[in-house]
Amino acid sequence: MYRLAGMDASFLYMETPTHHMHVVGALILDPSGMKEPFSIDHLRHLIETRIHLMPMLRRRLVMVPLGIDHPVWIEDPDFVLDQHITRVAAPKPGSRKELAEIVGQVASVPLDRNRPLWHMTVVEGLDDGGVALVSKLHHACIDGITGADMMAHLLDLEREAPDPEPPSEEWEPDDVPSELSVAANAVVSRAQDPFRVVKAVGRTGRSLFEMGRGVLGIGTDRKLNVALPFTGPRTLLNAPITANRTVAFGQASLDDLKAIKNAFGTTVNDVVLAASTMALRRYLLNHDDLPDKPLIAAVPVSVHGQGGSDGINQVSNMFVRLPITVDDPVEQLRYIHEETKDAKAVHNAMGVDMIQDMAQMTPPGLYNLALRLYAQPLVAGALPPVQNVVISNVPGPPIPLYIAGAEVKGVYPFGPLIEGSGINITVLSNMGNVDFGVIACRDTVPEAWQIADGFADAVIELRKAADAHAG
Repeated sequence: MYRLAGMDASFLYMETPTHHMHVVGALILDPSGMKEPFSIDHLRHLIETRIHLMPMLRRRLVMVPLGIDHPVWIEDPDFVLDQHITRVAAPKPGSRKELAEIVGQVASVPLDRNRPLWHMTVVEGLDDGGVALVSKLHHACIDGITGADMMAHLLDLEREAPDPEPPSEEWEPDDVPSELSVAANAVVSRAQDPFRVVKAVGRTGRSLFEMGRGVLGIGTDRKLNVALPFTGPRTLLNAPITANRTVAFGQASLDDLKAIKNAFGTTVNDVVLAASTMALRRYLLNHDDLPDKPLIAAVPVSVHGQGGSDGINQVSNMFVRLPITVDDPVEQLRYIHEETKDAKAVHNAMGVDMIQDMAQMTPPGLYNLALRLYAQPLVAGALPPVQNVVISNVPGPPIPLYIAGAEVKGVYPFGPLIEGSGINITVLSNMGNVDFGVIACRDTVPEAWQIADGFADAVIELRKAADAHAG
C-alpha cells in the first residue's frame, strides 16, 4: 500500500458531484504516415507494453474509515485494461467543434473511484483524416510535471519506435484490504509520526510570518502590492458551477509569444496572462458585465525539486490581478509584468510547502463540506469568489513526437474548474506552437469558443504591437 500525501489526498476531499478534480487532455494525431490506420488496438498494445513504466495506471484507491488518515493506493487486483479505453466516432463533419463536444462530455463525467483513476478515448472520423486521443486522469495522481513524465512514456521520438524492454519482474496485484486492516494501518501511520500536524502548523506559521513581512514591507525595500483571494469582483464567470462542461481550444505561435516578451521586457507567462486578460475583457464586454476592478487569477506554480514536499502533486499558487478595466493591450501586459514580480516575491517568501502543509492540517471532511456550502446560491451570492479564473502555463515537448506511429499535431490541456470559478485556461508549449485549452461550466460560460478565439486574436494583436515597438 502507498499512502497519499496531503495535497494528493486534498484533490479527493475537494471533489463533489459538480466539482470534478480530473484533468483532461486532447491529443490530435496524424496517422497518414502509418502503414495502417490508427485504431484502439494500437492504443491497447501501446499501454500493455509500457504500463510497467506508469505504475499509477494499475493502482486504485482504498479509503480509510472515519478519515483517520489519508487514503492509500493498492495494486488493483480487478484491473482490466479494456475498462479504461474506448473509441467513438465524431459526428459529421468532424471539425474541431464536434471534437470539442466530445471532450466536454468526457470532462463532465467523474471517474469511478472503484477503479484506477484514468480513462482514454480514441476519437475517429475527424474531417482532416486525423484521430484524437482524449485522456482523463484524476488530479490525485497527476500534476503538470508528472503528466509530462507520463507523456514521455507514451510518446516516441520516432515513428517506428520499438517496444520498451519488458519489466524484470511480473506485476503482482494486491489483495483488497479489509476496513479493519486499513484503519489499523492508519493508526500505526499516525503513531509513527504523531507530530505531523504540529510540524505542519509550525511551518505554516513561519510561512505566513514571512509573507506578512513582505506585504508590510518589513525588512524589504518596499511593500509588496499583492493580489489576495476573495478580493476579485463577482462576474458572470463566477456563478456556482454545475457538472456540465464545455471546452474550446486553439494554437498560437511560440515565436510570437517570445517576440512579444522580448520587445517589452516581460516573460512568456506574462504574455499568456495578458492574452487571457484581453480575451476575458472582450467576452465580458460582449455580455455587458465588465467589472470596475481587476479580476483575480490563480496561477499554479510547480515546486518540484524546490523543497521538502512529497507526493505526486507538488504545486503552489500565485494570485495575480488581471487589468480587465484597461483597454490597451500593451498597458495590460506591462501592468501584469509588475503584478507578477510582486506575486513571485510573495510566493518565494511564503515557501514551497505552505499549501502542502495546509492540506495536511485540514480535516478531510472539512474540504468537502466547505465546497458544498460555498456552492449554495445564498452563500455564493454573498461572498466574493476565491478567484475569478485559473490560468496555467505548462512546458511541453519542443520536438516532433509520435504515439503508436501517428504524429502528434496538437496537445490541448484542460484543467479542473474550481468552485465559484466557471473557467480555466491552460496553455502548453508544443514544438513551435502554444496549444491552449479553455474549459468552462456550460451553464455559466457556454460560449467557450469566444474566449479561445479571443486568446489567439490577442496574441496576434500583441505581436503587431511588439513589431511596431521594435521599429
